[in-house]
Amino acid sequence: MSAGARRLGAAMALVCLLLVAAGLAAGSEGWSFAWAEEWVLVEGIRAPRTLGALLAGALLGLAGALAQGLFRNPLADPYLLGSAAGAGLGVVMVLATGGLFGATLGLAGVGWLLKLGLVGAAFAGALGGVSLTLLLARGAGQPLQLLLSGVVVGVLLGALADVVLLLSPEALRGKQVFLLGTTGFLDWPSVLVLGGALALALPLAMRFARALDALVLGEASAASLGLVLPRLRLLLVALMALATGTAVAQAGLVAFVGLVSPHLVRRCVVVTHGALLALSALAGGMLLLAADVLARSLIAPQELPVGVLTAVVGGMYLMVLLRRRAGA
Repeated sequence: MSAGARRLGAAMALVCLLLVAAGLAAGSEGWSFAWAEEWVLVEGIRAPRTLGALLAGALLGLAGALAQGLFRNPLADPYLLGSAAGAGLGVVMVLATGGLFGATLGLAGVGWLLKLGLVGAAFAGALGGVSLTLLLARGAGQPLQLLLSGVVVGVLLGALADVVLLLSPEALRGKQVFLLGTTGFLDWPSVLVLGGALALALPLAMRFARALDALVLGEASAASLGLVLPRLRLLLVALMALATGTAVAQAGLVAFVGLVSPHLVRRCVVVTHGALLALSALAGGMLLLAADVLARSLIAPQELPVGVLTAVVGGMYLMVLLRRRAGA
C-alpha cells in the first residue's frame, strides 16, 4: 500500500473514531457525553446502532468497489444484480403474511420474531434476486448480459412486490421504512451478523484484488494471464451478494453509499484494487455512520431516514462530479 493510501486510511480511521464518539453521544434529547450516567442507553441502544451503521456501510462500500471493478464501470452499484428488488419482495411477503395472522405491522413495535422474519426474508430475497439474475444470464460469463438480466429481474421482482401490496396494503408502511433505509433497529445480534459478514467478505475480496487489476486491462489481457473469467466473475458476484444482502437485511436499502465510496477514494489517491477495496470499505462505514449521526441529530427528538440523507448527499456529489467532467 502506498504512502498516500496509508495516510488516507489513517485519516478516515480517525474520522470514524470521532464519529463513533458522536454516535455514542447522540440521543433523542440532543448530545450528551455523560456516558457513565447514561450507560444503559449507551450500551443497549447507541453503541450497537453506531457500530452496526459503521459495519453496514463498510459492507456496502466493499460491494460497490467489487461491482465497479467487476463491470469496469465507475457507475456500477451493488444493487445492480437484483438484490435490492429481491430484498424488497422478501420484506413485503413477510409483512403481508404477518397481516394475515394479525402480527403488528408498525415497525416501531415489532417483536423479535417479526424482526427476525424481516431480516431473514430480506437476506434470502437479496440472494434470491442475484441467483435469478445469474440463472437468466446463464452464469457470469457475459458482463453486459449479466447487467441486463439484473435490470429485468429488478423490474420483475419490483412488480411482484407491488402486486402483494395491492392485496395487502397494510404492508406498505413497513416496506416504506425498509426502502428509505434505517439504522434504528440495529442491535447487538445485528452487529455480530454484520461483523461476521465483513470478516468473511473483506479477506476473500482482497484475494481477488490482483484479478480485478488484471480486468482493468481488458478481458483479453486478463485471460492471457491465465484467469478463468466466468469462474472469477461468479465468485465476485457471490461476494457482492453476501456483502450487499447482509447490509440490506439489517439496514434496509441505503442509497449511494456503495456507489460513492470508491469514488471518494479514487479522488484522493491512485491505488490498485488491493488498497481500493479496503479503503472503500472504510469510506463506506464513515459515510453511513456520519449519515446516522446526522439523522439522529438534525430534527431531534424525531429522526430522518438515514437512506434519505445518503441519497441527497450522494446525488448532489454525483451531480457536481458529472458537471465538472462535462466542463473539463
